[in-house]
Amino acid sequence: MSFRALVLNQGADRKVSGTVETLPDDRLPAGDVTVAVNYSTLNFKDGLVLTTGGGLVKTWPHVGGIDLAGTVETSDNAAFKPGDKVVLNGYRVGELHWGGYATKARVRGDWLIKLPAAISTRRAMAIGTAGYTSMLCVMALEKHGVRPEGGEILVTGAAGGVGSIAVAILAKLGYAVVAATGRPQEAAYLTALGASTIMDRKELVEAPDRPLLSERFAGLVDTVSGVMFARALAQLKYNGAAAVCGLAAGPSFPGSILPFILRNIAVYGIDSVMLSRAPREAAWQRLGSDLPLDRLDSTVSEAGLSDLMGLAPKILKGEIRGRVVVDVNK
Repeated sequence: MSFRALVLNQGADRKVSGTVETLPDDRLPAGDVTVAVNYSTLNFKDGLVLTTGGGLVKTWPHVGGIDLAGTVETSDNAAFKPGDKVVLNGYRVGELHWGGYATKARVRGDWLIKLPAAISTRRAMAIGTAGYTSMLCVMALEKHGVRPEGGEILVTGAAGGVGSIAVAILAKLGYAVVAATGRPQEAAYLTALGASTIMDRKELVEAPDRPLLSERFAGLVDTVSGVMFARALAQLKYNGAAAVCGLAAGPSFPGSILPFILRNIAVYGIDSVMLSRAPREAAWQRLGSDLPLDRLDSTVSEAGLSDLMGLAPKILKGEIRGRVVVDVNK
């Protein structure tokens, strides 16, 4: 019994190398469910693991991939049986625990979610952590009371994985979406996803010259942080809300407390890694009903295990549009 995997090793210079290898099943880590993996995907965090480890991996050799979808092969967990279609996002899988860049994964059943009937394993990885995070952002805005009639929603980093799916979900739900991107060539792509307005990122790259700017947006999905978040925050309407989930521009921002206390703004931090089961299941059920799957397909490109080392630097540079589905059997 064996499986194929992209096996990563880190050299003395901290650079990571990877080769596709065939390994015996006894190399699989501890867990009570073995999954025959159909697909994985490529996220920003995966790019870090594949290039330098990103400080996320503690033991080498390693198998990355923070997402996986497939079919239960064997199970010692009462909640799952062979044949179940499942998805896994987070729980430090692909970082501290071997992940989805392999044809088999052994994991804790507590980390798995049964896929809604409407979502295939391939589409589950077209969604991946990016789409699951997008849905959590939308749910946070809804919980705050942000409604379509309240005004525009700004999505930063809109052409990326999280941003693309957030645009599509929000548009389907009836929101007017302003898609901010530094790639003007992606305007047609974002419009097809449902964006009402395309904003050049240049409009958000200067720190606000005062703590409050003219009110424009009812809500914000921020995947970038930094100056862009500060400037967007200063333009939120009274009682608006921001769902923040990314830090491509770094963890700090040149902001002020005034939007919070003068405009009653709320900021919701979105963690997709260690979130408890109930909101995970709710998010995946919502993805099955509220994500336009036909639009999702237009965001997807496909790769095999041997393509990942070349794609990793590109996702870190923001050069990949939408989502990459990894067919681990290629």
